Amino acid sequence: MKRKDFNMTKVYHVAMVLVSVWFLWFANNHFDDYTLRVLITICIFIMLAVSYNLINGVTGQLSLEPNGFVAIGAYVTALMVLSSEAKMDMFQLEDPHPFILLFHTNFFIALFFSGVVASLVALMLSFPVFRVRGDYLAIVTLGFGFIIRVLTVNNPEFTNGSIGLNEIPNFANIYLCGALAIITVIIMLNIVYSKYGRAMKAIRDDEDAANAMGINTFKIKTLAFCTSAFVEGVGGGLLASMLTTISPDLFTFFLTFQLIIIIVLGGLGSMSGAIIGTIIVIGGGEWLRFLDESMNIFGYEIDAHPGLRMVAFSLILILVMLFAKEGIMGKRELSDLFKKRKP
Repeated sequence: MKRKDFNMTKVYHVAMVLVSVWFLWFANNHFDDYTLRVLITICIFIMLAVSYNLINGVTGQLSLEPNGFVAIGAYVTALMVLSSEAKMDMFQLEDPHPFILLFHTNFFIALFFSGVVASLVALMLSFPVFRVRGDYLAIVTLGFGFIIRVLTVNNPEFTNGSIGLNEIPNFANIYLCGALAIITVIIMLNIVYSKYGRAMKAIRDDEDAANAMGINTFKIKTLAFCTSAFVEGVGGGLLASMLTTISPDLFTFFLTFQLIIIIVLGGLGSMSGAIIGTIIVIGGGEWLRFLDESMNIFGYEIDAHPGLRMVAFSLILILVMLFAKEGIMGKRELSDLFKKRKP
C-alpha cells in the first residue's frame, strides 16, 4: 500500500469512528425507545457478524457454530450477574448447583469471562474440528451448536432447563453496545491487515499452498476460531442483558443462519460488508414490519397479512444476490474507495 493511500485510509477510519460516536450521541438524545432497541440489536449483531466473518469469510472455514458460542456467552453472563437469592428463587426444575451460587459479579467482568469461556471452548474444539475441511467441518461445527442447546435443556441445575433465566439486569445501552461494536470492528480490521490476516487469506485461497509456504495453518485457523468465539461470547452476554430473559429456544440454528445471510449478503471477507449486511437484515426486517399490518393504498383497505414482510424481504435479498453475486462489497472494504487505482 502506498504511503498516500495508507494516510487516506487512516483519515477515513478516524472519520468513521468520529461519525459513529456522534451518531450514538444523537440517537440516544433524539430517538424513541423502540428505535434505540433496534439500534442496540444492530450493534450487537455487528459484533457477531464481523467476528463470524473472520473465521468464515477471511479464513475460509465453513463453520456453523456461532449459536453455540453465543449461548455460552449469554448463560455465563446471566449466571454471573444474577445474585444467589435470585437464582434460588428462579430455579424451578431443580435446585441450583452450589458452583453457580458462588459467582456474582458486575456486568463488565461477566462479559469478559463470557468471552474467555467461549474462547476456551473454541480452543478445545479446534483440535478435533480442524482435522477435517469443507463440508465435513460444517457438519462438525453444526453438531457443536446442537450439543450446546441440548446441554442447556438437560442440565436444569445449571441453566434452569427449558424454562431459562429471567430478570437479568439490563446494562445493554446504546453507548455500551455501540462502543463495543466500534472496538470490535477496529480490532478485526487490524487483524485482517496484519501478517496473521494475510495468512488467513492465504489459507482461504489455498490451504495446501499456504502450508507448503511454511504457514502453520492449524495455528492460524485456531487463532481465528478463538478470536471469533471470544467476540461471540461477549455478544451473547450483551444479547442476554438486552433481552433480560434467555432460554434454549433463543439459540437455535436460526441464529447462525441469520449471520450467514448477513455476511454473504455483505460479502464474505469484507468487514464493511458485514456491517452493511447487518443494517440491511436486522434494520430492514424491522422497517418492513408495516407490511404485516393492514394498509390503505389509494383508498383500498388491505387486510393484515402476518409474514408478508418476510416474503418481501426474501425477494429483496434474491434481487441483491442476483446483481451482486459476491455480495454488496465482495472482498473489499469501504476504505478501498479512497485508494488510488493503478492506471
